[in-house]
Amino acid sequence: MHIFTTPSRIIITCHKWLSPALQNEVTALGMNIVRAFPTGVELLGTVQDCIRLNLHLRCASQVMYSILSFKCDSPDALHKQLLEVPWENILKHDGYFSVTSNVYHESIKTDLFANLRVKDAIVDRFREVSNIRPNTGSTLAGAVVHLYWKYEDAEVFIDTSGETLAKHGYRKLPGKAPMLEALAAAAILSTKWNRQSMFINPMCGSGTLAIEAALIATKRAPGLLRTNYAFMHLKGYNEAMYTAERNTLETQIQRFAAGTIVASDISQLAIDVARKNAEAAGVAHLIKFVVCDFEQTPVVQGAEGIVIFNPEYGERLGDIAALEGTYARMGDFLKKQCKGYTGYVFTGNLLLAKKIRLQPSRRIEFYNATIDCRLLEYEMYEGSRKAAH
Repeated sequence: MHIFTTPSRIIITCHKWLSPALQNEVTALGMNIVRAFPTGVELLGTVQDCIRLNLHLRCASQVMYSILSFKCDSPDALHKQLLEVPWENILKHDGYFSVTSNVYHESIKTDLFANLRVKDAIVDRFREVSNIRPNTGSTLAGAVVHLYWKYEDAEVFIDTSGETLAKHGYRKLPGKAPMLEALAAAAILSTKWNRQSMFINPMCGSGTLAIEAALIATKRAPGLLRTNYAFMHLKGYNEAMYTAERNTLETQIQRFAAGTIVASDISQLAIDVARKNAEAAGVAHLIKFVVCDFEQTPVVQGAEGIVIFNPEYGERLGDIAALEGTYARMGDFLKKQCKGYTGYVFTGNLLLAKKIRLQPSRRIEFYNATIDCRLLEYEMYEGSRKAAH
């Protein structure tokens, strides 16, 4: 089995409810989805396909290539089964690998024990075949083997990503309660923004939404911001495969965004952080940063585009009573200053959202960590709604 050319099951994982955006990304690459679920998608492909997926995807977490699935009833059975896998054809004998897992079996009290049994099987196989074994550890710096074991069903994957793809690598300064990059990208891809019109992000915080908008508008793939992937440490890896795909992505970059991207915040510190993060992403020149209260955010009248808020919602930051007034002012701002635009509010507090006093046209479900959130869409018609139709 040559993993770079042999098709197998690929599972692409993502954070909960990012799957619809992820599905669109995968199909846009011309790949066929076999199955979709709330935390990912399944398709058929090779590790070569995984290289492409790792470089392109904005909303994914890990890209997993299946090595073996089997019935398993104990840690000893796990070890015995994995001892039969020709790991010497997959991992480098002088390399480094780590093991991760998700295990739901009565015989396993901690995933660390399952990881150890997988590692032992791989090392024992190398000792039997060549008496030389690769180094192992917990950091995801080299090749990564992943075990998924639920009840009697087990499956072993090569995690071709390593460190999560959900973090896009540019955020050097996080700011307060930052939005995960993959979540920000999925939220933007779920809006009606056409990548040519205005993108306005009041209360920008550390700038994640504005930066992701600039990356999307100029077709800068997140993979270009990263230099190490787990697939690079697999036996048979040819750097030319990766270089060719990376070069293709670089030729697709549009140096300037067609529309204006505006990011404002009342905090000078927040704007400084956002600008530094944008510089790390290579898009600072595409974003107009403004220090002001959100109601003073410059909105070009008579233009089209979106206005998107990610305000505090009282779970980790902010006082609920004070936030009620903030949400009411957000509604006034959208209604009075953003006619002709589509407004969006990402929030984990639907009671606070009622203070906006506007009727959302769509409610799109997301999770921010463990918080059930909604991206609320508001059509801010120029003139009366009847006239707009």
